[in-house]
Order: sequence, then structure tokens, then C-alpha cells
Amino acid sequence: MKKETILVVDDEEDIVELVGYNLQREGFQVETATSGERALDRVRQQPPDLIVLDLMLPGMDGLDVARRLKNDARCRSIPIVMLTAKGEEADVVAGLELGAEDYVTKPFSPRILVARVKAVLRRRSEPAVEGEDPIEIHDLTIHPGRREVRVAGVPVDLTYTEFQVLYCLARRPGWVFTRTQIVDAVRGDNYPVTDRSVDVQVVGLRKKLGSAGRYIETVRGVGYRFCEAV
Repeated sequence: MKKETILVVDDEEDIVELVGYNLQREGFQVETATSGERALDRVRQQPPDLIVLDLMLPGMDGLDVARRLKNDARCRSIPIVMLTAKGEEADVVAGLELGAEDYVTKPFSPRILVARVKAVLRRRSEPAVEGEDPIEIHDLTIHPGRREVRVAGVPVDLTYTEFQVLYCLARRPGWVFTRTQIVDAVRGDNYPVTDRSVDVQVVGLRKKLGSAGRYIETVRGVGYRFCEAV
């Protein structure tokens, strides 16, 4: 069975060695890059299965790397797990807005990082949902089996997390979900994520859905709901 390849991008050699060692011990093939420019060259030559990306890189920073990858049709589907200094919420939010799947704050536990990498790859390889009928509301169609969303017949490109948030809300129209309930439905129980991160996903969803974004309503002080009567 072919080993999944992880590209670790960080300019600190000790972190690269630590992350690489722990990923290799779990059976992954590890490639490394010490700058954003080298990372982009490496990805375009041989796309990895996942990228662990430090945000504080010399020259081209991690956010710029992520932006360029997500704007490149050949690379945009590669999941990114960000490494960020603790407390830099603005960077976390910016990374999630660009389409990163997850983030880990420094200093970090290698075991937690490996677990996050495995979780992202597992979600990516999950089989299509069987037995679930498409959800059709006005001009919006959500097909869980295909993980496909269309607005007025036009496909909408969503990240895994954006799709899961939309599907969670649309399955029970009118039902109010707290941010914690949304996180539990998308990531699993007790997943450490900020309320702001959930808000970022919803903002991104509304933007991508265009006119259909109005179906996602904010319930002040509580969370969100899907309203099909709008």
C-alpha cells in the first residue's frame, strides 16, 4: 500500500526533525521545505497528500503560500494544516478563510499534530454518504453522496469543513445550532476551536453561496440556523 506523503514546511530545523520523525513513525512519507518558495516548487513538481505549513516563514510567509496554492487549480484540493504561534487568532482566521483544513498552535504536542493530520486525511477519504437524498431548497441543491453543492445549477467549490457546516444546518431547517454543536457535528466532540473560527466558516460559506447564502441565518447570542422560507 502506497504511503501517504506529508510535506512539512518550516524554517526551524528542530521542528522539521521533530514533526518528520513523528510522522514517519506513524507510517507517512515525509518531504520538507524550509521556505515558502521551495514549498511551492515542491508541491507543483510532486503534489503531496497533505501540507503541514508554518505561518512564520522568512520571505514569503505561510499565508501567502496557502493563498497561492488555493488559487492554483492543480493544488487547491491539497489539505493544509497550519502551524501558528499561540494567540495569533488573526492568522488562524486568515488561514481558515483561505481554505486551510485545520491548525495547531505552537508550542505543540507532536502526538496532537499527528492526530490532526490523520483526522484530516481520514475525513478526506471518507466514503460517500449512502442512502441520503439530495437536499433541494429553492435554487440550492446539496448532494451528500457526491459532496456536491449547486446554486441555480452552477457547482460551488466548498472545502470539506464548509460542506459539513452547510450540510449540518440544512439537514434540520429552522433548528438553531450553537457554535459548539456545529463544531461537534463537523469535527467531533471536544474539538478545540474558537467561536471566531466557526464564524469564519459561515462567512466563507455565505460568500461562496452567493444569493443562497441568505438561507444561513445568524441567531444573535446563540448560533446559526438554516431558514428555507427566506
